[in-house]
Amino acid sequence: MPRAFPALPVLPPHRQDQLIALCGLLGGVVLIVFGVYDRPGRVPLWGVLLPLLVTAGLELVRRTRPVLAVTLGGLAFAGNVFAGSLLATTIMYTDLLYAAVLYGSRRMSRVLHLTGGATVLVLSSLTWYAAGTSAGLLIVVIGALVFLGPVWTGDVVRRHREAAEAERLRAEQTALLSEMDRREAVGAERARMARELHDVVANHLSAIAIHATGAQSVARRRELPADDPLVEVLAVIRENSVQGLAEMRRMIGLLRDSGGGEADESYAAPDLAAVDALLAKARAAGQDVGLDFELTERGERGAVPVPVGLAAYRIVQESLTNALKHAGPGLVALRLEFGPEELRITVDSPYRGGPGRGLPGARAGLVGMAERAGLLGGSFEAGPRDGYWSVRAVLPRGRESEGRE
Repeated sequence: MPRAFPALPVLPPHRQDQLIALCGLLGGVVLIVFGVYDRPGRVPLWGVLLPLLVTAGLELVRRTRPVLAVTLGGLAFAGNVFAGSLLATTIMYTDLLYAAVLYGSRRMSRVLHLTGGATVLVLSSLTWYAAGTSAGLLIVVIGALVFLGPVWTGDVVRRHREAAEAERLRAEQTALLSEMDRREAVGAERARMARELHDVVANHLSAIAIHATGAQSVARRRELPADDPLVEVLAVIRENSVQGLAEMRRMIGLLRDSGGGEADESYAAPDLAAVDALLAKARAAGQDVGLDFELTERGERGAVPVPVGLAAYRIVQESLTNALKHAGPGLVALRLEFGPEELRITVDSPYRGGPGRGLPGARAGLVGMAERAGLLGGSFEAGPRDGYWSVRAVLPRGRESEGRE
């Protein structure tokens, strides 16, 4: 495999101009020292050195002051031609013409095209009249190389740069339009999901809450005692349906939020602070089936990132719900271990073997808990262990987990 050579560093524009001026000045000094210019014995040294210094100095402003550079550069080039025709001065003058077209206005480009063509025409005509056809053709070639070649080259490079910039802008606009279309599609899908949840699931939960309230009214008219199992069950049904309806409304609100502003505070995401309320509801619901619930915390809770707190709340909620559905009589132990790097959640409930009920969505809760832990970069496992159904989740509580959510 061929070796990959490191890329050369790119100099800033002003450093490039300084380098061009320095190279041109040093090259001209070397030519002057060796006498590589016209009439070295008859032309004074300052007559050759002055145009060289002027053109080298103008190289420093070739980008910022192109009009000044090409105007004074033309005078210096004329003095160079009549003094000693130093090659370094001529090359730097052609670079000033190139830079004037590349960095100047379009009007400057048109002016240089006209003046360059006129200069070549006048000089070649005078030379042809004075020295003949061959000399005139030579001046045409030299004049085109000096006055028109840099102008044409600068114009071509400028057109290519403008075309590349136009393509870049077009690509950015296309990407922006694609992003807007994507956001619009996501917003439309979220709105559709919110409508479906509101029209179907929320209505069913509302109907359950209304029927439970009606059943409680019937029980009160029949003067059933408050500790009657039927009255307690109706209270649990109504409370859970109302809570589920509130959760559904919160989810609908989140889906309808466009993402451009702040979310409604009435739909704030639950966190570990609400675990006590979950346990209270679970204890009330588990009395009839012989279940009791216990919470143990270890470590300093401290500040828990919002995504981690929400995921932990949902995992605890789903674990307690599963215990109410499937666990046998006994103690359900919930442990929260707050470490400096991670949060550990453990829920052990009495395991009741045998086939499940096969309800729609069975095991969907386990999948959802595993997905929540996985999205945060944590781990999740659930299954029977030593006569208990054990749920264990580990959630990183650092900044990285917050960014992944």
